[in-house]
Parts: sequence; structure tokens; C-alpha cells
Amino acid sequence: MIGHGFMGAAHSQGWRVAPRFFDLPVNPEMAVLVGRSSTSTAACAEKWGWSESTTDWRAVLERDDIDIVDIVTPGDTHAEIAIAALAAGKHVLCEKPLANTVAEAEAMTEAAAQAADRGIRSMVGFTYRRVPATTFARDLVALGRLGDIRQVRAEYLQDWLVDEQAPLTWRMKKEQAGSGALGDIGAHAIDLVEYITGQRLRSVSGVIETLVAQRPLLREGQGLTGTAGDEYGDVTVDDLALFTGRLGGGALASFEATRFRTGRKNALRIEVSGSKGALAFDLERMNELEFYDATQPELEQGFRRVLVTEHDHPYLAPWWPTGHMLGYEHGFSNQVHDFVRAIHDGSVPRPSFADGLHVQRVLDAVERSSAAGSIWTPIAG
Repeated sequence: MIGHGFMGAAHSQGWRVAPRFFDLPVNPEMAVLVGRSSTSTAACAEKWGWSESTTDWRAVLERDDIDIVDIVTPGDTHAEIAIAALAAGKHVLCEKPLANTVAEAEAMTEAAAQAADRGIRSMVGFTYRRVPATTFARDLVALGRLGDIRQVRAEYLQDWLVDEQAPLTWRMKKEQAGSGALGDIGAHAIDLVEYITGQRLRSVSGVIETLVAQRPLLREGQGLTGTAGDEYGDVTVDDLALFTGRLGGGALASFEATRFRTGRKNALRIEVSGSKGALAFDLERMNELEFYDATQPELEQGFRRVLVTEHDHPYLAPWWPTGHMLGYEHGFSNQVHDFVRAIHDGSVPRPSFADGLHVQRVLDAVERSSAAGSIWTPIAG
């Protein structure tokens, strides 16, 4: 795994736990963790269960004992690492968004296509597809329980930047992160809407906004989690993104991605309305799905709460007894299961790099729409 920190901890949990719950055809070995600082990387490797650590990812790609490369670095390094890993014959799991630009994502997708011809697999880490309730929602739509999809609403709401004195980190720098709330969390909302509905966005109209233009720089030597200093730097990404999209089936979808919605910690909300029913999901209640069956008698209609913890629900069979809740980290174990099984079976893992490229094109279209005065902008490709 290349990179560590928040996503490194989450992915490590997935690699460590999946073989102990799922009946995998092969068991992954956590061989080496790569980071910039030898000291902090070694500490994380020991804490999370990696056999060794290094600061040279290029040397790791030359090793014959490495089959999979998991990329959890900032977005500005995704393309270089992923393309090199695929060329070296390594299967690649890359965190979302796939890249910082459409051009980088296109190059990565082309490299993935060429590698696929040699049996090398690649996947993007849109982990919320692996939450049992969202997969169950996808299944209900696919079964026709909602009828024709007419309207979709998606929100990803956080508040960790409400404090204007929160320090400037790489997630607020365009050269490293690519975009702000739009790419960081809006990408999840885009992918999840398309996953649940089975339809892709065709065009968008939106606006992005930077609410706090400058933030205090981190004190020297404090790293990404240090305290704020006395000097300030420019925030070069968006804090808030609002946009409307047209899905392939004709339905309109509204999106909001913000890190300024006071009081909301990690509220990824999806509501899908159709001619025969509707469903609603909220990540802050991730074991539940609200379902409305409009075909029932009028006096019996109403949203009902489905507790998605039965063993016949997606992903639940190897986990806990019915009614015992899953948490955020379980999606990463489910992701490892799907990726390892796809590699073993020779199937195409999803979401693919091509799927990630499509989301990158949506992000780009939203930015171009905002710059042009919120005009409707088609999605390329």
C-alpha cells in the first residue's frame, strides 16, 4: 500500500480483516507499506499489520513478491503511481477520485485497458458501493420495485471546515487535491447515484464556491494534523458545490457537496423517486434503508424502515448475527473481498478505471458549468 493516514488506516483494516471473515479463494499478505517519512511509515506499518515499510515506491514495483498495489496517496500522485504499477504487472486498487484531471484519468484508463489484455486488474475505491444498504437499494431498483426513475436527490454533508481557523492542508490545495468538496465527497455522491439507479449522468448545471479564501498554515514540522500557525495561505479549491444533472433515463438529479453544513458529520444522503416507489439512504444511519411501495393500498402507504442486517442482504452472510450493526470500516473489507475475488476469477472488478474516468468527467463538467455561469454542460465521452 502506497500512502497512509486516514485512508491508509481504513484500507489496512480492510486487508487485515477480510481474510478472517470471507472465504477468499486466496489470502492477501500485507507485505509492505510505503510513505514519505521512514519514521512515521514504520510506525504505521507496525500498528496496522504490514510486514515492512519503505519510502521508495518505485523499488516496490520491481519486487516479484508484490501482486497488488493499493494507492491511498493525494490525488496528484495517482496517475504516475498507477500507470507505473500497471506497467509492472501489478493489480491496482486506487482511491477516489481517480485523478486530479480528466487527462490524467484518461491516461490511467488507457493503461488499465492495456494491462487488462495481460490479465492485470484495476479498480477505483468508491467504497460506499460496498455498504449493504446501498447495494440492496441498487438491487431494488434493478428489480423494478421503484418503476421508472423520475427524480433523484443526493447530498454529501460535512462540517469539519466550519471553523475558519482550521489549518490549510493538502485537501484545500488544488495542485494536490484537484478539487475540494466537489471531488472529495461529491464524487462519492455521483458514483452512488449512478450505481443505485443504473444510469449515468449526461449533462450538468452547477455552481461551486469557496467560502473561506485563506486559512492559517500548519506550524513547521507538525505534518498534516498539526496546529495552525500565524501565517496564512490561499484556499484554492471549492468548499461547496451545488449542481443539477440529467440522468440517461431522463430523470433530473440534484446534488450538494459541502464541508460547511454545520452539524452534519458524514451525511451522505440519497433519495430516489420512481413511478412505483421510492427509497432513501443516509450514511449516518448506514444499516437502514427507507422504502416506499406506492403499489400498496393507499391506506397502507408510507416509508418503512428496513434494517439491512439479514444474512440474505448483500455482504452480510459472513458477518454478525441478524440485527448486529456494521460500521464504516466494514465497507473496506467488503471491497477487498470483491477485488481479490475478481482477480482470482479473471473478471472485471467494478467500479473500473473507466467508471472513475466518467466521474472525473462529471466533476470537470460541473467546474466548467460554474465558470460559465451555471450553463448546462454535457458530459464528455
